[in-house]
This record gives sequence, C-alpha cells and structure tokens, in this order.
Amino acid sequence: MATASDDRAAPDVLKSLARHLNCLNDDNKSARKRALEAVKRDTIEQRLSSGALQELFAGLLKTLLKCLSDPAETCRDSTIQIITGFIRSVPKPEDSLPYLMPALAQRLGGKEILEPAEELRLALVEMLSLLVEVCGRQLAPYLDDMIKILQRTITDPFPEVKKESCKCTISFAQCVPDHFHLQAESLLKPLLQTISHQHSQVRVCATQATGAAIRYSAGKNVDDVLSHLAQRLFDDSPRVRKAVTVVVGDWLLHLPDRYSYFHKLIPLLLSSLSDEIPEIRSLAEDLWKQIGSQWEKENEDDLKDKMDFLLPAPALYTSGGERPGLGCRELVVRNLSKLLPAVGRDIGDWLVQTRVKTAQLLRVLLLHAEDHCTQHLQSLLTVLYHTCVDPEPDVRTQCLESAKLLGAFVSPEVFLKFLLPHVEDSNSCSSGAPWAPLMVLGAVLRGSSREVLQPHLLKIGNMLAHPDVCQGSQQALYLDQLLVCVDAVLCVCQVDCDVISLQLLKVLVSVQSLASQQQQHNKAEESVRSLSEAQGLSGACELYRQHMADLLQWLSDSHHTWTSYSIQKTQLEIIAMQSGPVVGEFLPTLLPLLKSCVEPSRDPEMRLHIFTMLSKLLLDASNTLDSQGGFGEYMEMVLQDLLLPNLVWRSGRSAAAVRTAALSCLLAVLHGAAFPAERIVSVEETLSTQLISALEEDSKLARLLACRSLHSLLKLTTQQLSTDSLNKIYPELLKRVDDSSEDVRLEALKSLSTWFSSLGKNYDTHSCRPHLEFLFQQLLLYMDDPDTKVQDSVLEVLKVASAVDGGLLQQQTEAVREKQRSSENCDKLLQHIHSL
Repeated sequence: MATASDDRAAPDVLKSLARHLNCLNDDNKSARKRALEAVKRDTIEQRLSSGALQELFAGLLKTLLKCLSDPAETCRDSTIQIITGFIRSVPKPEDSLPYLMPALAQRLGGKEILEPAEELRLALVEMLSLLVEVCGRQLAPYLDDMIKILQRTITDPFPEVKKESCKCTISFAQCVPDHFHLQAESLLKPLLQTISHQHSQVRVCATQATGAAIRYSAGKNVDDVLSHLAQRLFDDSPRVRKAVTVVVGDWLLHLPDRYSYFHKLIPLLLSSLSDEIPEIRSLAEDLWKQIGSQWEKENEDDLKDKMDFLLPAPALYTSGGERPGLGCRELVVRNLSKLLPAVGRDIGDWLVQTRVKTAQLLRVLLLHAEDHCTQHLQSLLTVLYHTCVDPEPDVRTQCLESAKLLGAFVSPEVFLKFLLPHVEDSNSCSSGAPWAPLMVLGAVLRGSSREVLQPHLLKIGNMLAHPDVCQGSQQALYLDQLLVCVDAVLCVCQVDCDVISLQLLKVLVSVQSLASQQQQHNKAEESVRSLSEAQGLSGACELYRQHMADLLQWLSDSHHTWTSYSIQKTQLEIIAMQSGPVVGEFLPTLLPLLKSCVEPSRDPEMRLHIFTMLSKLLLDASNTLDSQGGFGEYMEMVLQDLLLPNLVWRSGRSAAAVRTAALSCLLAVLHGAAFPAERIVSVEETLSTQLISALEEDSKLARLLACRSLHSLLKLTTQQLSTDSLNKIYPELLKRVDDSSEDVRLEALKSLSTWFSSLGKNYDTHSCRPHLEFLFQQLLLYMDDPDTKVQDSVLEVLKVASAVDGGLLQQQTEAVREKQRSSENCDKLLQHIHSL
C-alpha cells in the first residue's frame, strides 16, 4: 500500500524530469541521449517504491514510446532499457499493454520491420517475452498483435531474434491456450521456414515452438508439419533430434486429438529408440513407456482380459532384455496395418539415411508386434527380400535382425509355408536377387528355437538339398547364403540335425562344387566338420562313412546324363577326395560309376575331369582307394575298362587330352604298385601295345608319360616279361632318344636302362644277338650327341648293358671309338667293361 511519501515521490520525480523530457525533442542526438540517461537514473535506478514506479511508468510511457522511433540507435537502445526496467519493476505491467503492444506491433510486426538494428530487434523481442512472462493471460486481448509480431520476428534475418521469438511463442501459447488456438495456424508457415535454418540452435528452438503451436492449436495442421519433423530426425545435431523426440512424445501424451494421429506420430518416436546417442535413446524409451502406460489406463476396459491373463514372454526374452509394456505393444499392434505400407515405401527410398532409419524402425515395430507379425507375414517378407539386397550394410544388418524377430515370434509352420516356395523358385520374388529368400530364411532360422524347429527339420533339409536350391546358382552371394542356412540349422538344432545329416552334407558338397573362391571352400569344409561334431562323430571321414552309400547312389541315379557342364562330376570329386580312406571301403559302388563316366562314347571334357580326379586318388592310393588293401582285386577293371579303352587313338584335341589324362592315371597305377606284378604281366601285352602307341603322340607330355609308364612297367615286372615283349619295346624307346624334347629323350634312356636290368635268365643273348648288336650300335652313336646330358645318360645305360653282353659291347665300342669327335666317354665305357 502506497504511503503519503510515495504519493509525493512520483509527482516530484516527474516535475524534476520535465526539463529532460523537453530535451527528448532536441535535434541534438547527444542531448536526447543525456536526457534518456537522466530519466533512467532518476527512475528505475532509484530505490523507489513499486507504487511510485507504477505512477511514473504511466506518466512517462507515451513519451518513451515515441522515443522508440528516435533516429539515433543509442537513444532507441536506452529507451528499450528504460521500458524493460519499468516492466520488470512495476506491480501492474498489464496497464501499459494498451499503448505498448500497438507500438511494438508497429515497430516489429509491419510488412517491413522498422527497427533496422538487429541487436535492438532482439531487445524488443526480449521485452515481448518479458511481457508474456509478467502479464500472462492479460495478453489475451492482444492476440492479433502478438501473432503479427511473431510472424515477422520468427523469420528475422538475425538468428538470435529467431531463437527468442520461438521461445516467446512457446511461452505465449502456454499462457493463453484458450485463445492461442484461434491464430496458432498463422505461425506454422514462418516456423516451418525456420526449422531448417543453418544454425542448429535455431532449428532446436523452431522445433520446440512448432511443437507448442501444434499442441495448443485446433489440431488440424499436424499433417502439415509431420514431414518437416521427420526430416529433423536425420539432423546432424543431436540437440535437434532430441527436441523432435520431446515434441513428438509430448504430442502423443497431450495432444487432444492424438488418437487420430497415433499411426503418424508413433513411427517418429520409435525411430529415436535407434538413435546413435544414448541420451536420446533413453529419453525416447522413457517417453514411450509413459505413452504406453497412459494409453493402458485410458483403455483399461478394453485390455482387461489381456491384463488379467497375460501370456508368458516369448523365448526371445529368456536370456535377458526388457519386453515392451502391454500398452506399448497394443499401440503398435493396432496401428501396424497402417504403418507397414509406409515402411515398405520408405525402405526403398533413394536416400541412404531414410532407408537406414526405416529399417531400424521396422525392427522396433516387429519387436512390439510379436506374434501379430503373422497376419502381415507376406508383406513383411516382400519388404525383407528387397531390403536384404540393399547396397548399404546398415540396412542389410537391420533387415536380418528383423528376420530373426520373425523367427522368434512366428510359428515355423507358417513362415516355412511362405518362405520355402520363394527359396525353391527365387524368380517368384521381385527382389531380382536369387539369394534374397535364402538370406531371409537363414536369419529367420537363427531367430527360431530348437524346440519349435525340430518337427520341421526334414522339410527344411529336403528343401535345401533340392537340386533347384543347392545347385540353383553359381553366384558367390547365393552360395554364401546356402552356407548361412546350413550353419543356422546346425547352430539352433545341434544334435537334432542327425535326421537331415545327409541332406545338409549334399548341400555342402554342392557348394564346394560350385564355389569359385577358396574362402567358400574353406567355409563349407568347416561346416562339414561342424555337422560331424553335432552328431558326436570324430571327423569328416566318419560323416562320409555314414553317408557314402547314399551319396554314391545319389550320383549314380543321374550319371548317364552327365556332361562337361554337369555339377555332378565335381560333386563326385569332392566326395572322393574329402572322404579320404573311406572311399576305399566303397570300391564296388565307386568303380562301376567311374567306368560308366569314362566310356569312350561319353563327353571328352567330362572324362578328362574324371581322369584328373582319379590320378589324384591313385597318387595317394594307400590313403584313398587302397586304404583297405583291396584295390588290387579290381586291377583288371581299372586297366581293361577304365584306362586302356581311353588310350586308343582318336582324332581331335579333346581326345588327345583324354589320352594324356589316362596315361597320367596309368602311371599313377604303375608307380603306386597297388597291383601285384603277376596280375600286371597278365595284361602286359595289351598294356605295352597301348603305351608304345602313345610314344608317338603329338603331345610332349603324353610321350613323357608313356616313357615313364613303360619305365614303371619294366621295373614292376623285372625279369618276368617274355623275350618277344622285351624285343618289341626297345625299338620304340630307341626312337624316343631322338625326340624333340630333352625330357622325353632322358626319360627314354632311363627306360632303356631299366629294360637292360629287366633281362632275366629267359632272355637268350645268343639268339637275340642281332637285337643287342643293333641296340648297342644305336646307343653308341649318341655318345657323340651335342647334349652332354644325353651323353652322360647313354654312358650310364651302356654301363648297365655291359652286364648283359660285355664282349659284344666292347667290340662295338672299339669299332666306333675312332670315328667319334670325342672318345672320352668310349674310354670310360671300355674301362668299366674291363673292370667287370
């Protein structure tokens, strides 16, 4: 209550200020400035009572408002400080509103802002914010002026003015909610222009102000701002994303018509649950829990049965993790049919950020929907097929996480019914990538549990082992996903996989047969080991022993149709090579299969592949074909049915390559000594005939292999060959000493050395003297060969020959000694003969 002294103080002050007030009209800027400083000093800077200040403010206000248009910036600045000081100090600042608001509206709210100085515009807006703070609901009659001012200042060029205007908007909306909704729509356009400003703090303020404008509006313009807020979720500034999260959470809690917009607002808030900043994720979680709890209370009657008879949490949560509340889950479930079409559109957006956010949102939606995903499974799978081939790794990762959730929530009977047809016929899905259904299947299987998958293992195994699936494509990505599916089944079902062990092994063999990368081979072999371990077997060999009969029958069923392009020939190689000693236990099944594959009438390239595989096995026969010591029993079949028919000369390069491969196998047979010598002798005539024919091959390699094979044959049948057979062999070897290839010449000489060593008691040197004489004469000619290696080899051969008929050799050597350019080797030979 004002005292008498207070009543006197105001008139006294006004009287003392009369001269200064007159100076405010002075043309001199400094005089006006001094006058304003005097007014400030004698009023708000004095310790006057609030009543006196109220009276002074009323007496000075009109004069001060005129000074807001002073041409001098310093004078306008002082005026604003004085008026702000009064507003902050007087008990009834609302009394000034009839004069102050029109003046501010004129100064800031016109088509062109009259205040040129940005710092003073900021001071004026701060004054306006102060008025909102101290006058509150008293500003309601001035709604039009406030809106007019804010419309202009929100888009002010000065960022600080923008920020202050947004803060003022929020305060004003909260102060006069009953009136604000009438004009709230007018502020949306300037706010949405400002919400993408280059300064992050401006964007934060504009987002917050937009939130207030919508919350306290009639609620008709939510759709107009949603796209702008959605864009801010991609903002680089965490503060902006946090502001969006708070605004959307506030709308979901308090917007009067929020039920109509749940399907549009929920995705925005749930997107923040995947934000990279922990603080924002935590904030979104808290808001979402509040929204779910509130909705649960508001709809308690509808949820009564579900609340009273809560089903147990899915197995997904048995190992930890917090399950979303009932209200949150119900909110998502009831809006899922409206959300998924939008997710399907946005997940194919051209912007990477949009696709990543949408993929993250899909995972969150499925986590809430739980088993209600089932009714949307077809559309979900279509989305996942497209998403899992996205070039962005983050999108693919989120897609696979979503697929795992489908495995956790949807019954295998249902998801297999939808998935398997697409896996078997990848063209039936529109993703354009044949591996997409496999990728989704692998993730779904990973998310499922052992108990629910076990009854469906045979269906899964048979599908994966189907030729259209396990041999469906040679693309590396396709094969990778086949391995992922096998590993998923092994990981989830473990020992239960014994019922589909054969099918999984067929898949792994097929992958290795089609793979062009060593890394895939290694992965498949590792999976084979995992399959054996899951069944408690000691290793891959035991696994192959368990299934070898079925595997060979699997291949035998189609072997009559194999060509050079058939994958089965490579599958046979994988099985034979990886089974190690086990293959030796199944010769009665394997060898007839090989015989059929290498018949001369079959595809040359396929026969070449089979012979290459066979040579590898024969080189390590003791650990493969002969692991049980029974390979010798099949000698006649191997030689007569597999090898010798393919040594017969036929025209063409392919036929020549097959003969070379067959020679390689024959050499491996003879070198490995898997067959007993007496059995070799029984087929020696046919064998030597084919080898002698092979000595005339155009291929250097074939001639070399033929020489080596004859060498091994002579060595293996030492002193057991007939005289006629021996005399038939040496002339052909002698011809090869003149070969164009040095390697062939040296190999022929080695074979001749073995030929001399193999002459037994049955070889009559007297009756065969003409043969020996011819052979010695020809070999002695090569003692003068330009190639020193050949000279040395011939010398070694003749040293061996000297043990057969030293006298004849000495006679022949002395006869040619004088004719040769260098007699050194002849001297060495004669010296060796004399020493015997």
